[in-house]
Parts: sequence; structure tokens; C-alpha cells
Amino acid sequence: MRGISLVGLFALTCFTSAANLLPRNYEASDYYVLHLDSEAAPAEIAKRLGLSHEGQLGELEDHHIFSAARHEDDRVQDAITARRKLRKRGASQSDVLDSVKLAQKQKLKPRMEKRGIIPVTKDRPSGAFPERGIEVEDPVGVARQAEVKKILGIHDPIFNDQWHLYNNKQLGHDVNVTDVWIQGITGHNATVAIVDDGLDMYSEDLMQNYFAEGSYDFNDPGPEPKPKLSDDRHGTRCAGEVGAAKNNVCGVGVAYNSRIAGIRILSKLITDADEAIALNYAYQQNQIYSCSWGPPDDGKSMDAPGILIKRAMLNAVQRGRGGLGSVYVFASGNGAASEDNCNFDGYTNSIYSITVGAVDRRGDHPYYSEKCSAQLVVTYSSGGGDQIVTTDVGANNCATTHGGTSAAAPLAAGIFALVLSVRPDLTWRDMQSLAMQTAVTIDSADDWQTTTIGKKFSHTFGYGKIDSWAIVEAAKTFKSLKPQAWLYSPWIKVNKPIPQGDQGLAVTYEVTADMLKDANLERLEHVTVTMNVEHGRRGDLSLDLISPDNLVSHLSATRKNDDSPNGYADWTFMSVVHWGESGIGTWKLILRDTTVNEHSGNFTDFHIKLWGESIDASKATLLPLPNANDDDNHDADKPSSTISATVSTTSLNPVPTSTTTPLTTDQPNRPVPPKPTSTLTSSPTPTAPSDDLAASSTAAPSSWLPGWLPRFGFGPKTTIWMYAATVLIVGFCIGLAIYFYLARRKRLRNSARDNYEFDLIRDDEETEGLTGGRPKRRAGELYDAFAAGSDEEGLSDVEEEGEEYRDVARRGGMEAEHHVIGGDSESESEDGDDGRGEKDALRGE
Repeated sequence: MRGISLVGLFALTCFTSAANLLPRNYEASDYYVLHLDSEAAPAEIAKRLGLSHEGQLGELEDHHIFSAARHEDDRVQDAITARRKLRKRGASQSDVLDSVKLAQKQKLKPRMEKRGIIPVTKDRPSGAFPERGIEVEDPVGVARQAEVKKILGIHDPIFNDQWHLYNNKQLGHDVNVTDVWIQGITGHNATVAIVDDGLDMYSEDLMQNYFAEGSYDFNDPGPEPKPKLSDDRHGTRCAGEVGAAKNNVCGVGVAYNSRIAGIRILSKLITDADEAIALNYAYQQNQIYSCSWGPPDDGKSMDAPGILIKRAMLNAVQRGRGGLGSVYVFASGNGAASEDNCNFDGYTNSIYSITVGAVDRRGDHPYYSEKCSAQLVVTYSSGGGDQIVTTDVGANNCATTHGGTSAAAPLAAGIFALVLSVRPDLTWRDMQSLAMQTAVTIDSADDWQTTTIGKKFSHTFGYGKIDSWAIVEAAKTFKSLKPQAWLYSPWIKVNKPIPQGDQGLAVTYEVTADMLKDANLERLEHVTVTMNVEHGRRGDLSLDLISPDNLVSHLSATRKNDDSPNGYADWTFMSVVHWGESGIGTWKLILRDTTVNEHSGNFTDFHIKLWGESIDASKATLLPLPNANDDDNHDADKPSSTISATVSTTSLNPVPTSTTTPLTTDQPNRPVPPKPTSTLTSSPTPTAPSDDLAASSTAAPSSWLPGWLPRFGFGPKTTIWMYAATVLIVGFCIGLAIYFYLARRKRLRNSARDNYEFDLIRDDEETEGLTGGRPKRRAGELYDAFAAGSDEEGLSDVEEEGEEYRDVARRGGMEAEHHVIGGDSESESEDGDDGRGEKDALRGE
């Protein structure tokens, strides 16, 4: 009864440490978070602004919470703005407001969504779990399972149904943990905090391992995060996967002697301030934070944590566990059926998160588990008609329908607890590296690419499934990584329209050895790309990153439900594909507008950040806390401070989506890059499969069309059809003109001469013989003949031919040109004006 008997003892301690978590009344009060200079006195700030100081914001130093009576305006921001105006006018008198670095008025935010099993919908038909037929237990597996139970003294009644721990039907399709337990490694002295909708600390399956000191209820502030709502079952089920005790209730957790804490945040609306405190809560004791939630997995949301939450996560990896860093584990998301992608979730694509996807008990990809370049590993969860069996709310209740990536994340967190019970000195980056190095490739995927360090990566399964035995054994002798280092590129201007269809806009950035040396960066771990793209329909876009070693990261994929007209606004994508690369050479981004429609777009700018292990640990520094505008392009209006990219248009393979196989990586040999220089460059790079880049920065033709023909911003197929239609129209008009011309001549020849004002036109000799003078022309015939000529020339494919015709007409002294070019004028209004405008714009660019 280690935990439950201590609830009362720890209650006062917890309430004191969370004194600033008293219930907040957002109907009656406003709440502000201010980041102050370390020398500033919060009491003076409160007096100056007419606020009440409520204390420090969790573990974030120099961040304080203030409150005041509810008011529609942001009184703090108004006061700070007024003060800055006075300073600009030359006011020399000091003011305590000068010590405010950041001010945020807090607002209740939408709830994060739990990532458990989702019901049958139109996106997930009932056949999403195919029938497998009756499966029988393997005799060898059954015998081994019985032996394990006897050795370990496991009497938990549903242990035989916990196939994710030991699978006696599909042998080998489990987390391979039983031999780890037999070594006596069961999670002692490791702590996992379940950040969720509560944890039933009175469950007979959980009370033995409940860790009260690391627990708190942020929805109904108090020290016990007990479930209170009818659907507050998710957190308890996740906790059972990690730390259900070995007893006679339900089953066991993967780390059944670890401590489990509960942090309740999902049952009511909270603010960024509360979430920031929650993700730092008791971070010296809570080692691992298991988070099976995130923004909606609807295939159209694009949401990231606020600045306070980003600061809390950075604070945790720098100061948590005595400086070793808190380990964050996030579920990748359940939106794959809606073509969602975990790179559109700012929690799962954080470099501080271990993003975990799902695999079912047969090693197949479940219909719901999202793919992305930020996913590190997968582990077992529901799929193919099976679920995860675990603890439920109640004294001795068990759950038999747990699943989704919600179940994968805590299972991984429990395995990481086994690792920390052996090596508590490992850092947060050590844990990521161990997970990557020891992951096991899954045969059912066909999108594996071999990385620089010999590992295989799949956007479906990350580096593979976690193997408990392998990661624990590797941890025993693992040498900790040197501190983190990073290299930031400047903002790189592109400002080019994105071709539609099978074309892609390729932009490059060159990294030299000297640049990495100056940044103290030895080898890569994470790569992030922050970018701005304007587009009328965000779901049509896809983005690939190709490294100097020709490894491809699908940073974003098309999403059928994403109709947002907002494009990418300072959005950061992340990839773990390039782990172990040197980073030296040419990095290439390929942005595609995959659908030919009325929604066009423009690639504005981007910058790349390379993260990894430092060269010289003694020169390593801590990353400063992020600011709200860190990823904004402050230099957008200062061309001299940014680099203009060399861009080119390239033909690419079919566009990958979250549910299709990405590009292959069998690419042609790259040309030798130019000799590194100290000047930052942005130049054309080796191509992805089927690339046909021109050496210049202009669009390279990707079809048989002559390069001198204008494209008017369309893809090659659209351009071909446009010109074909024009040729058909021209041909029709020419034929029609000839028909009318010949018909009229025939009619004139058959008519009496005295019906006309002038004689018919004859050959010069015949005319001279009749009149003894120069031939005469009939005005009407002159008009018709010119019109026919106009039809032939004015509807030409290329505007220059029309200009050539007018020169001929002028040389012939025909003054009626502008009155008779009916076909030419029409052609210009439909084709020429717009075409010339677009062509001139392209030439100007």
C-alpha cells in the first residue's frame, strides 16, 4: 500500500507546492502571466497595474500569475503599449513595466482530444477490422507463458489475455518483456506521470504503485486526480498499462513495480498557464510524462502548443530530473483514415517528444495510426479486431476495449520506465537515441529506406517497434550523448508561385563543414523546417525534405478534409529521418500543389534548423527559452538580411498522402557538391526520383513542349490542353474564313457586274486590256479578303506571329487593320492579355 497510505501525508505538501493552483473563476476574474526580469519585484508590478499576485507559474522561473476583476480589455497589454510609446518619445523616467518581457492574458482553450479507439464512421467502415477467422494458441507459446507465470508468480486473472505482453498465438508479436522481468527489472524507482483525465488511485490494481507526490487535479484543483466524470476512464486505463501491480486483480503493467502519478487536465477547459504547470509538475520526481491526447485528429486541424507550454517543455528537458531532462511520450494520433498526419500536431512534432504510433498484434498497420516523419517508434495496440486489456475505474474493474495510439504511448512509457530503473542517469536525448537504435523493423511496411547509420526508417512505423529486451540490454552499457547543439539557417526568401499538378517547386540550402564547426554540431538527431506558404486550400499541399545523403522526409502530405485557406503560417515541421547524418551538403525542399484547381499558392520563405550532438561538450550552451515570435520572419521587409533562394520546377513521382506509399529513395548518384565556402548559398541540388531540374532558376520543361512557349502558371498537362484547344479553334476559324471567302468569290463571279460599285478584280494583264489602266478593287471584297487574312494570322498560337502579320499589312498600305481584326481581338481578350500579363510576371520574377 505504498501510495494510498501516503495520500493524506502528501496532501499538505502538494497543496503548498501548488499554492498558485487555487480554483480560478474566469467568469469573475481575468488572469495574466508575466515574464519579468529576475530583479523585478512582482509586488511592484501588481501595484503598478492594479493586479493581485498569485505566485510563480509552476517551475518556470521569473514567470508569475496575476489576477484582476474581469474586464473586456487586456489592461496589462494596454499599459505596456502605452509605456513603450512614451519611451519612443524620449521619456527617461524609469518604470517597473520596463521589466516585463512577456505578458499574456489567459483564456480557456478547447480541450485536447483523447486518442483511444474511435467508433465506426464513414472514414472507418465496419470492415476496417477484417475478420481473421478462429486463431488457436501455439502450444509452444502456451507452455512458455505458463513457465513465465510460474517463475514470476503472476496470478493476475487476465494476464493470459494481455497479448501485448506475451502473445501465445502470433509468437514474437509482443513487446518481448518477460525475460526482462525474469532478470528482476520491473520498474523499481522509476516514475511515470499519466497526464490525462484522471487516475483512480483507489483501484486495487493501482493503489500499490500510486505516487501521490507527483499527482494533481488541474480540472478540479486538488491533490487527488480521481476520475469524476462518466467518461473519465482513459487515464486509469493508460495507467494500468504502465503500473498495474502484480496481484490477483486484472492484469499487470509492463513496469509493474514502477510508480504511477496522475495529472488530470482533460476533463474540463484549462488555460495555457495551467497546462504549462501540469507538464512541469513535480518534474524532479516524475521522470516520464505519458500523453495520449492532442488536437483533433480530423484531417484538417493544425494546432501547436502555446508559448508558455513550449517554455515548460524546454524547461523540463533542461532542468527536470536534476538536469537529465523529463521524457515526454506522445501518441501519434488516430486520424490516418482521415489522411491526418502527426506533423500537423505541434506536440507530436516537437523535438522534445518521443512520438509513438501503433502496430496491431499481427504486425500490421492499424487503420487509425497516423504516419509522419516525426514519428520515432511504434508499439502494440488495438487493430484487426483485437484490443488492449488493462485496468479500469473501480475497485477491481478491468477494461477489455482499450486501444488506439492512446494505448501505444503508455506502453512505450512503461518500457522507458524499465530502462530508467536500470540506468537512471540517462538523459532525455539518450532515451530517444536508444529507442531509435534498438527498434525492430516490421515486415508489413513497404516504405522503408536505409538511413546513413544503417537503420531503416518508415513513415508508417518510424524506426520500428520497441523491443523491451533490446532497449534494456543496450541501456546497460550505453554511453550518454554529449550535450545538444544546433544550427539555424537564416530566413530564405522564395516568393514564387507553386505550380499545380505533378510539378514541384524545389528550393535548396547549402550547409558547409565550417558552418557546422562554428555551431559546434557534430551529427544530427532532429531537423525542423519552419515556413510560410500562402494557399487557397491547404490540403492540396505536400512537402518533402531531401538531405545531402538523399534521404527523404515527407514533412507534410495532402489531406482531403483540409479546406483551410490559411496555408502554412510560421509552421514548423520536424523529422527524425536524418538521425546520424553529418548534415554537410545541399538540403532541398520540394513543395507541391498537387491538385489542378482554382486554389493556387505561393511559397513565401522558410528556414531550417539542424539539431544534434555537440562536437565539444565544454562549449555547449543551453537553448534560451523560446519567444512568441522566434519563428516569425522579422526580416521580411529587409531584403539585405535574408537570402534569396534559387528555385526550380521539377517533375516528381505521384504525391504521397498519409495513406499511400511515399517516394522511394533509390535515387541517381548526386553530382559532387561545390567546394564549401564561408558564404551561405542556395542553389540547385540533386533530385528526387524522376527529377529533371534545369541548372537555371527558371522553370524547366517537363514535357515535349518547347521551352519558349509560355505556361501561364499551369502544369504541363493543363498547358498542353490549352494550346491544343487554341490550335483547334484557330483551325476552325481559318477553315470557316476560307469557306466564306471562296463562297463569296463564287457568288461575285456569277453576279452581274453592274451590281457593284467597282469592277471585279482580274489579273493585271486582263484588266489592263479592258481599261487601259491600273486594276480596280471593290471595297467590299477588299474588306472580306483582309478579314480572312486576319483569321489566319490573328488566331495563331503565338502572339509574335500576329505582330509579324501586322508588319506585312502595314507594308501593303492597308489602313483598315484595326477595323477588321475581329478574330485577333477576340483571341487577345481571351488569351493574349491575360497570357501576356502572366508571362510578363513570370519574366519579371
